[in-house]
Amino acid sequence: MSAVFTLSSIAPAAPEIALLALGCALLVVDLFLGDHEKHVTFWLAILSLVGVAVLTVYGAGMPPTIAFNGMFVSDLLSQVLKASILLSVAATLLYSREYLEMRGLLKGEFLSLGLFAALGMMMMVSAHHLITLYIGLELQALSLYAMVALQRDSVRATEAAMKYFVLGALSSGLLLYGMSMVYGGTGALELTQISKAIGAVKINGTLLVFGLVFVVAGLAFKVGLVPFHMWIPDVYHGASTPATLFIAAAPKIAAFAFTLRLLVTGLHGMSADWSQMLIVLAVGSLALGNLVAIAQGNLKRMLAYSTIGQMGFLALGLLAASPLGYSAAMFYVLTYVLTTLGVFGIVMLATRAGFEAEELEDWKGLNRRSPWYAFLMLVMMFSLAGVPPTVGFFAKLVVLQAALDAGHLWLVVFAVLMSVVGAFYYLRIVKLMYMDEPTRDFTLATRADTRWVLSLNAFAALVLGVLPGPLLDLCASAVKLSM
Repeated sequence: MSAVFTLSSIAPAAPEIALLALGCALLVVDLFLGDHEKHVTFWLAILSLVGVAVLTVYGAGMPPTIAFNGMFVSDLLSQVLKASILLSVAATLLYSREYLEMRGLLKGEFLSLGLFAALGMMMMVSAHHLITLYIGLELQALSLYAMVALQRDSVRATEAAMKYFVLGALSSGLLLYGMSMVYGGTGALELTQISKAIGAVKINGTLLVFGLVFVVAGLAFKVGLVPFHMWIPDVYHGASTPATLFIAAAPKIAAFAFTLRLLVTGLHGMSADWSQMLIVLAVGSLALGNLVAIAQGNLKRMLAYSTIGQMGFLALGLLAASPLGYSAAMFYVLTYVLTTLGVFGIVMLATRAGFEAEELEDWKGLNRRSPWYAFLMLVMMFSLAGVPPTVGFFAKLVVLQAALDAGHLWLVVFAVLMSVVGAFYYLRIVKLMYMDEPTRDFTLATRADTRWVLSLNAFAALVLGVLPGPLLDLCASAVKLSM
């Protein structure tokens, strides 16, 4: 096995290499800037993410390439997902700017952690080997642990970081143990070699099934599926809102890619087994996430349980174990991240020094104070609830169609019922904004760049709901070329 790498052999990883170099350069530049010059570091981080996204898109359309002795793959799926991750991280930083400035958190450490977390996500998306998958996962996870703990003067944030770290380490251990069993059962680490070994029946079946159970458990924790959801409400509530958005948005795309690579590319021969596991996880997530969210009076905790329910819908697409299901799940996760960015962007817009706008009561009468931002929040809530003409409606529709085509009629009926339950707590926010008397006297205002991006975010949720075809076709093509 040759260890010599030429320029052409490392070209598929050019976006990752560029982001790593820019992240390290950003740390060095930040050392020479005073506290009043941190906006320079901020814009360098934004330009780095957007520039690498452009570099990633530039490589789109090239034939699939496997590099680094089978450890790394560059294909249309990875390029679409990596560009989405980079743009979502850039939007997260843009929405978080004023919040971080007011609390003294706009520092090179937070920004560089965001870039390194994005790098880990990109490695997960392009992984073609169990070791690459695990390294990308841990790079992302360690960056997010530190990001949550960065607000050192907050007891709540420190507690959330400790819970996140301990439970994250446990899930990583489960995943690594499962991967070791997969290796022991197949004798391979490269995903395509694992798939060939399973297809040729040259495996230790019992060991592989045990390994699959541990792998699915580890994946369920990273995605946030019941019963491995216990970290989500506490971390969402305890972390600063920018850190919460980091956890809630881009990592979901990376977790989807991780699951797709591992279960579909590597363990497709065992789809009958992992589909049954995903059914249990999906049912539990849809039920617990939507029912418990109703009882929440804190917006961030409500969105945390909402995320659990939304991930149940994502599992519906994956358990279909078909190209239609995978493309539907990809469409779902991309549009979910788009909507989540908008929701948390408006939440951070409503914060002031010493006031987090986390309680549902804080949103009463928003339409009378800031009608435009109330409308943007309405669009996002409608999308999460699956109300037409927003993109959330079509995303749920294609996922349910994929599950129905796979023969899971009862599961589709259950998911629709839980979606109706979920609509209650989303529409409750709309009711508070438009029908209740305001309890606080403040008007939402922000910089022009943030206002325009937020507006485009909501506009995209509407346009994709009316014209979902191009994005859905892109998802279908990406999944087809990766299989």
